[in-house]
Amino acid sequence: MAFFALSRHQPLVLLSSTDLTTEYDRLQVENRQLQRAVTSHAVIDQAIGALVVLGRMAPEDAWRALRDVSQRTNVKLRTVAEHLLEYSQGGTLPEPERLELGRAITRYRRCAGDVRALGDGLAMPGHDTDTDTRSDGDGPSQAVTAAGA
Repeated sequence: MAFFALSRHQPLVLLSSTDLTTEYDRLQVENRQLQRAVTSHAVIDQAIGALVVLGRMAPEDAWRALRDVSQRTNVKLRTVAEHLLEYSQGGTLPEPERLELGRAITRYRRCAGDVRALGDGLAMPGHDTDTDTRSDGDGPSQAVTAAGA
């Protein structure tokens, strides 16, 4: 006994039970992919929020910085986001990502006109207003007092 159903995309084409099974399997795979994508986007959005606070930068710049770290360290964006969230909660950040994040924060904050950051390149809320951060772009930024500038 064969079962047939009408196709949604091609209403005049009847689907056999084999076609229905194939379509069901395809939809299950697509559903799992969409669920992973939604979860990944949530993690990335949270990391952008953390970077907005840590780097005192606009969300667009935080997104660019996060993307740059991923591309320059060859680490998946979601993984970088997970590491950044762990760091923002007191964990550690892998050294290559930490260095590249410091450079990205300096780069994008400089574009916004604010170049103050911690010595390791990561911004800290409530920094001393008498310090300025200088970086040659190749290494971590270094704080310099206003008198020593």
